[in-house]
Amino acid sequence: MAAVMALFARHKVQYLSITWIMGIFGVAVTCVVPFADMIEAAALHPAILHPGPLFILMCFVFLQSIYPLGIVMPGYLQWGRMWKYALPIIVLSALYGLLTLMGVTSPSYYSWTEFGKAFFTVDMLMRLATLAVSAYYIVNIFRLPRVMLRYPHVPRYLQVYALCLGLTSCLYFWLILRFSIFTFELWVILFTLANIYMCLRSLETIALSLPKPEIQVVEEEPVAKDEVGDNEDFNEANLYRFERAEFWMQHHRDEWKDNTFGRDQLCEAIGINRHLLLQSVRSQGYNNIHDYINVYRVNELHRMIMAGEAHNLTECLDAGFGTIKTARSCFEKVMGITLDESLASRK
Repeated sequence: MAAVMALFARHKVQYLSITWIMGIFGVAVTCVVPFADMIEAAALHPAILHPGPLFILMCFVFLQSIYPLGIVMPGYLQWGRMWKYALPIIVLSALYGLLTLMGVTSPSYYSWTEFGKAFFTVDMLMRLATLAVSAYYIVNIFRLPRVMLRYPHVPRYLQVYALCLGLTSCLYFWLILRFSIFTFELWVILFTLANIYMCLRSLETIALSLPKPEIQVVEEEPVAKDEVGDNEDFNEANLYRFERAEFWMQHHRDEWKDNTFGRDQLCEAIGINRHLLLQSVRSQGYNNIHDYINVYRVNELHRMIMAGEAHNLTECLDAGFGTIKTARSCFEKVMGITLDESLASRK
């Protein structure tokens, strides 16, 4: 996922931070896996408060609390702001280093009994402070969806992803306190699934920005011929069927401008079954038959806007769309700008 996002980041700088951090998480988990049995054997006490895992927890949730914001708000990751946000980690790290230089040593783990006795020691207060800072960053992760709501252009999948990060961070918090291989495996699975979801949804924006097939003008109806046989050219047959669909769509505008017109009506009109028609439109770059029909409707809607025949969203439905939501979605995919922007620019 980090490698794929690195390629994506070459074209969209917003994904640079998530590429690095996802790579760090991947390397860190890979390094921990061989030692999982050893860590579980060492964590036999009722409570585990080892300074090493606590420090990793703090850094881990810190990174999770910032890198989704880099996608929608690249300015959030400016150095000045990051130094200020990371100040608790910097201060605690410096204090840990100072205590180590002063020769302050303590047990690596505390049981509940030892926890109570050593509660007011400097070492224990440092560990509790690390837990508190980690909890602060986890709370910020849960605040991310609310922060993103202030920006109308933020896709909803990022808000869902931020919520998933918060939930997996809570599980990781418990994993640090009481390590077990089962909990570790569960966390790895959930965290990986959340990042796969984010990665695929991010890459969807590339697919939406790819150029859409252009409508091919067919002035004469293709000469009828027998369906393709086993020894005939498969691509030629698909092109023939596609040209038949093109000719019909270009000469029956009033029919597909009816929002009840769909795949079955087109198949019946040109005399080609759904399977063969689907093959033919996909051979020309369309996702499915509905996508193909909607490209015609989008082009008609664009013509109506440019000609002054559509002045508002309600009039846009005259192009054949059933709902305004569908019209907006299809228009943006084909034209690359939103329907509202197109209407506004025409005004």
